[in-house]
Amino acid sequence: MKTIWNQTCRIPRRNELPGNLDTEVAIIGGGLAGILLAFYLAQEGKQAVVLEASSIGSGQTKGTTAKITSQHNLIYQKLLTDFGESALNTYARSNEQAIREYKRLIAARSISCCFETKPAFLYTMKHPDAIHMEAMAARSAGIPATEVTDTELPFAVKRALCFPEQASFHPLKFLEALCSTLTVFENTPVLSVKDHTLITPHGRVTANKIVFACHYPFPLVPGYYSFRMYQEQSYVLALDHVPELKGMYLGTDPDGLSLRSAGKYLLFGGQNCRTGHPNPAPYDTLSSLARSFFPQSQAVSHWSAQDCMTLDSLPFIGPFSRKKPDWYVATGFGKWGMTFSMISAHIITGLICQKKLPWKNIYSPLRFRLRPAAPRLASHCAESSMGLLKGLGPNIMRCPHMGCRLSWNSADSTWDCPCHGSRFDRLGHLIAGPAQTSCRPHKLIP
Repeated sequence: MKTIWNQTCRIPRRNELPGNLDTEVAIIGGGLAGILLAFYLAQEGKQAVVLEASSIGSGQTKGTTAKITSQHNLIYQKLLTDFGESALNTYARSNEQAIREYKRLIAARSISCCFETKPAFLYTMKHPDAIHMEAMAARSAGIPATEVTDTELPFAVKRALCFPEQASFHPLKFLEALCSTLTVFENTPVLSVKDHTLITPHGRVTANKIVFACHYPFPLVPGYYSFRMYQEQSYVLALDHVPELKGMYLGTDPDGLSLRSAGKYLLFGGQNCRTGHPNPAPYDTLSSLARSFFPQSQAVSHWSAQDCMTLDSLPFIGPFSRKKPDWYVATGFGKWGMTFSMISAHIITGLICQKKLPWKNIYSPLRFRLRPAAPRLASHCAESSMGLLKGLGPNIMRCPHMGCRLSWNSADSTWDCPCHGSRFDRLGHLIAGPAQTSCRPHKLIP
């Protein structure tokens, strides 16, 4: 799937794993989270290797809209209600620090990656009170958020919330610069992990510490992440011949849109849905909306993005499980992977290097808070149970991860798993996990 990122940046290819290898840290996944972690571990003098199933940045990183923000939809009021003031403040500080660290790192290493500081806005056309409550919660956490009613958007809004000093960049150009001195093996999928050994088609890697930075961790146990996360899809158009927006915008209503300029293009996104339950004709719907707002616009590229959603809205960053003290995980970033990739790199580096961390508890995968997770828990369990039951029938496309029945996504011409979000092309070849292998095609292929 071509995005404006992989159309404008080709990271030099790396070799596959040449054979058996011993290392201090093995990182599964060569996206932004994995590469950032390897970089910071190297700064601490740790020997780390990255094992990437395809190529650097070829997974979810290439599908991002590449906003680096501490503004994550209506999160602050939810944090205050569900987790309390301490968690609210920690969340705000860690995300604001991540933005500053991107700025510092890019300047210090003179990385040319289209980095820009700009404001980020939440807007609503239906529920101004929700914006006001979010503003009060964000300000109580120290973020200088301001409410406005006039924006540069081509349509009227009832209220918008501005976070200043947020940022955007070109994620693949950033990765290209950062990974130049790192040890990365491409086309090296990890098939299984047992204790300190990783099995790949090209050899075994033995590591003191293992990090799952592969978007959705594939082991079913321990950790039980398949019962704690699902995946959502959203769709993006890259529009040419449109006015440049000075800010980045996200609608908080169920049909809200995402808009942000990237060079001469406008990234115009929306049509969110649970993976496996695609909206009908999402690209056509977005194209129609784009023409109504920007009559001269022309779509030059389109793609879908996929995000891991935790049940309590906080990512899982830290120890994989109490039963595996030398395993770590970075997942469940929601739609905010750029910021949380930086946070996860610092948290896991700190854990491996045995440093004190002010942020680790709020994101710990070992947490258990039923109340914040309860609203999504019932829905996720129902979807997974239904998918598993449908997977029992004959002559169907079945996900090799847990056996759920796959759904056909006509917009992207993919088979998608409604249980945990694995994706396959028309012939059953694996596109995205947690499945690790392709599925067997059959005569019912559309």
